[in-house]
Amino acid sequence: MHGSLARQPAVEAFPAEELLRWYDREKRDLPWRHTRDPYRILVSEVMLQQTQVKTVLEYYEPFLERFPTLEALAAADQEEVLAAWKGLGYYQRARRLHALAQAVVSDLGGVLPRSFSELRRLKGIGDYTAAAVASIAFGEAKGVVDGNVLRVMARFLGIKEPIDDARVKREIQAAVDRAISRQRPGDFNQALMELGATVCTPQRPGCGACPLQAACWAHAHGHSTRLPVRKPRGKVERSRRAVGVVERDGKILLLKRPPEGLLAGMWEFLNLETDPDVAGEALLAKAQELSGTDELTLVYAGRVIHRFSHIEWEIDAYYLGAWSGGVEERAPEQPASEWVSRDELAERPLPRVMQKVWEQVERRLQEITP
Repeated sequence: MHGSLARQPAVEAFPAEELLRWYDREKRDLPWRHTRDPYRILVSEVMLQQTQVKTVLEYYEPFLERFPTLEALAAADQEEVLAAWKGLGYYQRARRLHALAQAVVSDLGGVLPRSFSELRRLKGIGDYTAAAVASIAFGEAKGVVDGNVLRVMARFLGIKEPIDDARVKREIQAAVDRAISRQRPGDFNQALMELGATVCTPQRPGCGACPLQAACWAHAHGHSTRLPVRKPRGKVERSRRAVGVVERDGKILLLKRPPEGLLAGMWEFLNLETDPDVAGEALLAKAQELSGTDELTLVYAGRVIHRFSHIEWEIDAYYLGAWSGGVEERAPEQPASEWVSRDELAERPLPRVMQKVWEQVERRLQEITP
């Protein structure tokens, strides 16, 4: 089963017309399927990366109302863009989209290129996004390969090698490029992704409703639930941390993370990597330094677990509060820090891990407040 030639006949027999008929009949009514505007398609595809459709539906239209054109997005402040993205997660996508808009406006007169190869040259656009925009907006016969497509094609072709192997990904990309409908490339790509999202699902594929069933290798050989295969997951790095919500005079301390690395450039609460046995003491000492007062009440709020792709944070969450008058006058100035009201905090694009800490602290304060 190695090499593309072993699977060539199956690729050539791909039932594209059956897939498109199924799509016309079964497709979900999604707002980005009612436009050929390349900017709107670009926004939807960036939002859909690593995010469920139901979540994107809550943000897509409000984001476009706020930034209706590429020029409007380019002219916005990055903090405004991140605020509109709040809740979608993976904020680096928003930064890249914003930077891309600025580059296209300044260098290309605000017009997105029409071809996959030209789109791919833009910083911030990968193969997936370039193929999606080129095929859906401009009708180029270039296959889109995401996680859903990898799964569908691995089953259809009977690929037993790990789909997260670079060589296998290239083989699947080549297979989709051969199978794609030349008359309806955008619909074909959306249909293949739709099939993976709704029928050819990871755990219980609905083979009985699948338009590819008659030609599918996995179905014919009873391997639908055994494929695809992935490489063994690498060891997860675990980090014990103490995170403190520091509040003084009704304002909460936010600190900005470094511009590179995990959660680059995002706002967070006081966040220390520390031994859990001394977490409270370490937070208290640092909070006293940052707030300019020793009169801080320390409250343990509970444990928060948050998993990134390769790192897991196990957090002891705390609240540290004081009322001593004049935060802005008395607290020493810190680089990349701000004191914000609770209303302002609600508008800040905090990473999801910090939102979880805030929710935990709020629950604890409600429990102990008379």
